[in-house]
Amino acid sequence: MSQQNEQSAIEAGVRDQVVAQFERTIDDLCALVRIPSVSWPAFDQAHVAESAQAIAGMLRETNIFDVVDVRQAPIEGQENAADPELGHPAVIARREARNGRPTVLLYAHHDVQPPGKDEDWQTPPFEPTLRDGRLYGRGAADDKAGVMSHVGAIRSLADALTALGEDLDLGIALFIEGEEEWASQSFGNFLRENRELLAADAIIVADSGNWDLNTPALTVALRGAVAFNLKIETLDRASHSGMFGGAVPDAMLATVRLLDTLWDADGAVAVEGLRDADLAVPEYSEARLREETGLLDGVSPIGTGDILSRIWAKPSISVTGIDAPDIANASNTLIPSTRVRISARIAPGQDPAEAFEAFKRHLQARAPFGAKLTFEDGDFGQAFQVDTSGWAVAEVRQAMADAWEREPVDIGVGGSIPFIAELVEEFPGAEILVTGVEDPDGRAHSPNESLHMETFRKSMLTEALFLARLNQRTR
Repeated sequence: MSQQNEQSAIEAGVRDQVVAQFERTIDDLCALVRIPSVSWPAFDQAHVAESAQAIAGMLRETNIFDVVDVRQAPIEGQENAADPELGHPAVIARREARNGRPTVLLYAHHDVQPPGKDEDWQTPPFEPTLRDGRLYGRGAADDKAGVMSHVGAIRSLADALTALGEDLDLGIALFIEGEEEWASQSFGNFLRENRELLAADAIIVADSGNWDLNTPALTVALRGAVAFNLKIETLDRASHSGMFGGAVPDAMLATVRLLDTLWDADGAVAVEGLRDADLAVPEYSEARLREETGLLDGVSPIGTGDILSRIWAKPSISVTGIDAPDIANASNTLIPSTRVRISARIAPGQDPAEAFEAFKRHLQARAPFGAKLTFEDGDFGQAFQVDTSGWAVAEVRQAMADAWEREPVDIGVGGSIPFIAELVEEFPGAEILVTGVEDPDGRAHSPNESLHMETFRKSMLTEALFLARLNQRTR
């Protein structure tokens, strides 16, 4: 059999195995969704450990790995402590490459966001429910489907090769993180402590999405992140609003006036020093924006320029929390201080520390009535742009086209995956491929999160074909 015919037979076997094993893959995904592995401190962390052990068990059952383990690393800043605080359990696995083949590192995360209010869900958040071609549940899409796309692709390739009497020579490493939803606080230390097991020629980060239900996407740009708390003070104590209102500025007045300076009349960012990126964007209509976001009739979009450039290539600012008396406890007093959480996304190419300094300059220069400002708990995430000229990008694009029977779209993402910068720093020679199983209606982080079954199958087939082709590639 010629090499070309041999590869065709392998890929046909991979396609058959993806279909044959799909029900098993979904059953395993459902089992993971039932584990409420929320990594936020207020939740039971035993569930995160349970989730890690379940995934490690699946990987051991494949019988292809030299090492499968559940490990933890110190969180940032605890490296030299006598009794360091550890991050959440992560799953690590590796099989060494044979016969000159490359090694690929597969990343996903098994922790999930809090479910929110049960009444906002149509079905219980941790009871996976299949309805109208979608699997509903917290983590069904983000990112336990990413975990299972890796596991399902590996199983399919290994079984296809066994059926044909062929060898699996490809090197495969896995890193299934347990704290991505809680700022990946031990990520860098985990990479450094396990560098030899994670070293690879290409890295797949399965934590993004696709263009639509019928079109795959490769994420080539991610915005960075800057978040901080801002405390605003005007008084050293609360005062009677009737006695002194109209003469004394309270902190809420100062807060409202100050926050309004962050945007212009169109809702675009008005902070000098925050930059745009030059990214080509595909056509995207206002109607689609309304459909995918739930924008109410009569409420206009904000910003200027192409809609996707506003999301992918320009900064944005959101106020995500305010500490002040709630309505139930409101009294007729002038509020002495407030605290707000400002969460910003910055364009690819801008350093978050530089952006934070721009925020401080802007806000300090505009503090109303001389209000006292205090900046607290700064949290930064690096932006990312993919070099699309490499061999791995070409291979994954072709695998997408073959699995979906549709050419892929290069997309940016308005959100951030800050740890990618750490992957680049630790493995500078590896090509980074940001893929995913989600679709525009997956509602990750929101109530009624779901996974589209056919999108998931095509995504898993994409990865299986990619791995099959790397198994024939000389490093």
